[in-house]
Amino acid sequence: MTVPEGIPNPHNLVCRLRKSLYGLKQASREWFDKLQSELLDQGFVKSKNDCCLFIKRHDTHITIMVVYVDDIIITGTDIASITAIKQHLDIAFSIKDLGVLHYFLGIEVDYVPDGTVLTQSKFTKELLHNLPFDVSKKVATPLPAALKLNNETGPLIQDPEIYRSLVGKLNYLTNTRPDLNYSVQVLSQFMHAPRVPHWEALIHTIRYIAHSCHQGILLRASDQLTLQAYSDSDWAACPNTRRSITGYVLLFGSSPVAWKSKKQSTVSKSSSESEYRAMASAAADVTWTVRLLEELGVTNLKPVTLHCDNQSSIAIAKNPVFHERTKHIEIDMHFTRDKVMEGLLQLTYLPTTQQLADVFTKILPASQFDLLLSKLGVVSSPPTLRGDIEYNTSQHQAHVAHAHHSDIISQHKDTLVDLSVLFRNLQMPHHPP
Repeated sequence: MTVPEGIPNPHNLVCRLRKSLYGLKQASREWFDKLQSELLDQGFVKSKNDCCLFIKRHDTHITIMVVYVDDIIITGTDIASITAIKQHLDIAFSIKDLGVLHYFLGIEVDYVPDGTVLTQSKFTKELLHNLPFDVSKKVATPLPAALKLNNETGPLIQDPEIYRSLVGKLNYLTNTRPDLNYSVQVLSQFMHAPRVPHWEALIHTIRYIAHSCHQGILLRASDQLTLQAYSDSDWAACPNTRRSITGYVLLFGSSPVAWKSKKQSTVSKSSSESEYRAMASAAADVTWTVRLLEELGVTNLKPVTLHCDNQSSIAIAKNPVFHERTKHIEIDMHFTRDKVMEGLLQLTYLPTTQQLADVFTKILPASQFDLLLSKLGVVSSPPTLRGDIEYNTSQHQAHVAHAHHSDIISQHKDTLVDLSVLFRNLQMPHHPP
């Protein structure tokens, strides 16, 4: 490391470290390696599908540990194993046990008879605090009907930093708010040079959030362990590039576990092609999710039903013959076809009015929007007697631990909380550590 300021160093020497220090580039890797070593010694196995997931099996029992920086969630079916690993980590790192999971990385967890509700009410209230505009007017959808934004209409706003800051916060809010994914995807395209119409659309979105701040997703307890996916696209929806919008959602049982709204990387020549590309994106996420669930002991998921409202794209995926309509499509887009032939996917047609992925591709009328959200499992969190959860940066409100090491950034943070409540969905006994 560089010699600290104030120490004479005429020969420009550097310091050789004998142990890791906070704030250095290698500190995060050293901390994770140390934690991983302790977990492996205790019989945990690192997941091949997510580097922050560790699994331990003993007889018919399973213990799952999810790590993000120095915050840890533990769940499983064996209370003795959970207690043992907590005691070991306390000896090794002097951890703090925070009891049953109620708050993790800004996500609030409430337990109801039907399952588990994930919300970000506290984060939403902080976002709405001291806004430079009025949000008292109630709106029914995240964006106005028939809105089309482009790069050149309207004057530039005077302070683009406010726009960028608010859109960045909204991006984190989509972890538990699938109803915001499409609007945040649209607003994020103008971060480099936001204009007045973009600012007005942002105000509309925040007004919608202000009147639904307790909204989140319900992970419903169910004995029907099925996985299904819905994919959709809006052809040539972007007025600037004429690219299409991909949207898909994965349901485990009747609970949403993964969703996305994203502009496609290239122009599609037809609506069938854009739908085919959306199916390929959904198929990739299904493949990873199935591997992850099988690693956790959830089997018999194949074939996964992939719902699409375009019969032509379904025919392209099922028919291995190349023709004029498909010969220009990139090879990687035929990923869906391979998964169908492998038996992983089963393609099914459903009417557009029943397409849940419509929420992620376009602005819908309020009635249709609310109907699809109810089918997705979007609910309002129940009242709680715990009061507001105060977040202290020196003592994170995690489920198990605040070890006195930090600064590692793990991947796939959007899957952590889903894993923490998986066994409630499986109706396995829940033993709070």
